[in-house]
Amino acid sequence: MNTFDWRGVIPAITTPFKHDGSVDHDFLAQHCRLLIDTGCTGIVPLGSLGEGATLSFDEKLALLRTAVQASAGRAPIIPGIAALSTAEAVALAQAAADIGCAGLMVLPPYVYSTDWREMRAHVSAVLAATPLPALLYNNPPAYKTDFLPEQIAELAAQHANLAAVKESSGDVRRLTAIRALLGPRLRLLVGLDDVIVEGVFAGAEGWIAGLVNAFPAESVELFERACQARDSGDREQLDALYRWFLPLLRFDTGPKFVQLIKLCQQQVGLGSASVRPPRLELSDAEREQALATIQQALEQRPASAARSIALPGGAA
Repeated sequence: MNTFDWRGVIPAITTPFKHDGSVDHDFLAQHCRLLIDTGCTGIVPLGSLGEGATLSFDEKLALLRTAVQASAGRAPIIPGIAALSTAEAVALAQAAADIGCAGLMVLPPYVYSTDWREMRAHVSAVLAATPLPALLYNNPPAYKTDFLPEQIAELAAQHANLAAVKESSGDVRRLTAIRALLGPRLRLLVGLDDVIVEGVFAGAEGWIAGLVNAFPAESVELFERACQARDSGDREQLDALYRWFLPLLRFDTGPKFVQLIKLCQQQVGLGSASVRPPRLELSDAEREQALATIQQALEQRPASAARSIALPGGAA
């Protein structure tokens, strides 16, 4: 069932909006192509960073069609599958398969968090809905559901197409615990930007990344250097790049991570700060503080990473 290897930097892409609030499909397609050109190994639309909860079902399908067409088979499109109901999540998974997505990122349901019996039933229904290889997304701070290593092992035993786990608990010991239970059965991926190096050293083989939307070259280089340092023990170049990147990577961990990452995109010419309500763009004080961090990073931007090329015209 594992038709691709879930390794490398896989962006959780933002959803670009026009001034009227509609999805900017032209920019979306350009952005997908740029990320793949820069060395990213897959694309995850409709995640938390993609403001998936604010998109209608039809908007989600249209967005997936654009991403699949833009990727042209060069990298898998792996949409986030989340909904208020199990029935809607199943329908979205099946529609994504019909559109040509190569895998799924399976989330717990929006809003409702309960015991393992009910969460297992929800996730199992989505996993059984298609033969596509799937990534289980564990993010207890955001979704209030915590998939424990033993529970993940149970799902892996029941569903052959469960191929990977995106670990966003913030506790890198979870990666070690999953590996101890399952060995190489599942690929392990980091889901929080500011623990990527620690995650790689704990055994992660992929990164579902956020700041990559604004800094794709640096993100790919950071991941590659982390893998090299894990294997060689030489951390000098890795640590220098990580120290530079960390103030930006920490944008991925707070309640306004969408606004902060989109502001980064705007500042480097790779997008717009526009968000969809209930989110609002940052207040003046928040914006000034974030801009100071971004500006300092840009002034000290390392020369080692190949520079990203801004998309023509940016986002509307």
